[in-house]
Amino acid sequence: MKPQRFAKTVSIAAIFSLPLTVQAATPTGWEIGAVLDAGITSEKLELGARDKKLQLGHSDVLIRGPLGDAFSAEASIAFHTEDGDLEHHVENAWIQTRTLPAGLQARAGRFASQIGYLNEQHPHADDFVERPLLYRGFLGGHWYDDGVRLNWTAPTPFYLQFGVEAFSGKQLIEDAETASSPGARTLTMKTGADINDNNSWQFGVSYLNNRRQAEVHEHEEDDHDHGHGHDHAHGAEFSGKHFWMTDLVYKWAPDGNPKNQQVRFMLEHAQVSGIHPESGSLKHAGTSLGTVWRFHPSWEVGARTDWLKVNKPEEHDDDDIEFGNARLREHALMLAYKPNHYQTYRLQVSQQKASGASDVFDHPADTSVQFQVVFGFGAHGAHSF
Repeated sequence: MKPQRFAKTVSIAAIFSLPLTVQAATPTGWEIGAVLDAGITSEKLELGARDKKLQLGHSDVLIRGPLGDAFSAEASIAFHTEDGDLEHHVENAWIQTRTLPAGLQARAGRFASQIGYLNEQHPHADDFVERPLLYRGFLGGHWYDDGVRLNWTAPTPFYLQFGVEAFSGKQLIEDAETASSPGARTLTMKTGADINDNNSWQFGVSYLNNRRQAEVHEHEEDDHDHGHGHDHAHGAEFSGKHFWMTDLVYKWAPDGNPKNQQVRFMLEHAQVSGIHPESGSLKHAGTSLGTVWRFHPSWEVGARTDWLKVNKPEEHDDDDIEFGNARLREHALMLAYKPNHYQTYRLQVSQQKASGASDVFDHPADTSVQFQVVFGFGAHGAHSF
């Protein structure tokens, strides 16, 4: 079991580190909630999820609660706008065990993979308007899928959890040239502890075995949308058979209470190999480095820099496969006002710079100004650390 002091730190982080954790319980133990995420963008970011001008971000309605003593369940429907149209999809619909012995917990249905640090978190609970580049490029921003999960929390004096997941993979790779079942499998390890009353950390390693080879699109000089469709689950823009990811999070707060002041530091790195049967040793890679400082109970400021290096396969008229090597870098500064747990008002300025093959990242944003407003009503999920 985890020591009591670390358990308290996790609980406090879950309450105060995210904008939306208000609970609205019913007499039967079931909870309902909704989140409205709206914003305005001056220029759409490359690989960004938010259109230019006024749009609806990742908004959802949720219901969750116990199914007797042995199980719990959750279902949610998410909404957003794309190209002026309102899109919606079922994001969660799962059942989970509550009473398995020996630190085991199982889940089945549709849910977000626990790969990486941010993926399992709802995007509107992030510290920045857009996810890091490596999530947007390799996981479609927020990868949820249909599958099963088994986690084991070790009986150690520090936090140590191992997990395995099996998914259909259709939300990760929609159009596949070859596929196996299950289409995607993950292995994860997360560990962490308190250093002292003021400092705590968490480290994770994730592996994704993608068994659905993405279709290679024909090379087109004027193909500005890179094959994107209009469904929310765009999936991975840059994929491969093997995906490795590491994440490190460090938090500081006086006496372990981040209500008035806190510093959060996040470092994530991902590498993708097995891009295509003809790709040889070519790989995709991405790194994200960010920090957020809560300097007042209602105010936060943050900065993040991202790097993405990809080798995109493209089919030419002679059926040859060529790989477009390209790099994209993104810097973001944000200021957030959070008067309570229901509301977040965030101003963010981002800059992008692309190099390499011009048809891979053909619309980098020189400067994009984004203003985001998030309102929460009732219950909503929170991050574990």
